Amino acid sequence: MENTINITATDVNKLRGMTGAGMMDCKKALMEANGDFEAAIDFLRKKGQKVAVNRSDRDAKEGVILAKTTADSTRGVMVVLNCETDFVAKTDDFINFTNQITDLALNEKPADIEALKALQLNGLPVSDRLFDMIGKIGEKIDISRFEVVEAPFVIVYNHPGNKLASMVGFNTVAGAEVGKDVAMQIAAMAPVAVDKDDVDATIIAREIEIGKEQAREEGKPEDMLEKIAMGKLAKFYKENTLLNQSFVKEDSLTIRQLLEKTEKGLTVTAFKRIKLG
Repeated sequence: MENTINITATDVNKLRGMTGAGMMDCKKALMEANGDFEAAIDFLRKKGQKVAVNRSDRDAKEGVILAKTTADSTRGVMVVLNCETDFVAKTDDFINFTNQITDLALNEKPADIEALKALQLNGLPVSDRLFDMIGKIGEKIDISRFEVVEAPFVIVYNHPGNKLASMVGFNTVAGAEVGKDVAMQIAAMAPVAVDKDDVDATIIAREIEIGKEQAREEGKPEDMLEKIAMGKLAKFYKENTLLNQSFVKEDSLTIRQLLEKTEKGLTVTAFKRIKLG
């Protein structure tokens, strides 16, 4: 039966922004996927299009991201405060408000966003302070993300402009320089996991399926598809898992080798990365 779903120009532009694929390719992908953006992205990849693999950090629109650590660098927090326009996000009032909420999260150790909103900020719950700020600026604002990393050593990186931040935990105290290098690597290269064994099983299954379909599109024999897909999966691990990525400042080294070279046994225990987009 002919597909009758209505794909709008806005939908096509959104998918193009997410993937960088051509307009007609995006429209066809959305038609094939019945308007499902994740399925449309998979369709493009199966056809050999080079598109972004990790899009989970691009859900927020406008606002401010801030990451901070405790004085002893054993705990880091990251807070995303969203608003409707970039104009508001750049104001001192909005940035200062985000700073206050982030400091509160760092000092009071709330378990989640709801617990953070229940904390007292200058005599009122954060939820009430958010309401007051909405009345003051005339835009809807809310805390959309709250992340925590705890480790023997945590370092954060706030990219200029407050639209991108990362934080990373190490298994032992590392030098500030290598810590910042790894945090910046995470910000720049958007890994999906620390190492191969940390990649979610659904992502692995998805990559294998896409690898097989890409090989099939290239005309490879059916009995070779599994082997080819596993080769593509190995490449995926190298490009998308932090310890196996090439170090952006010295691509002859992987991050694993960089850490081992810095201090024997040094490794990453956890990381978080958020980007507004």
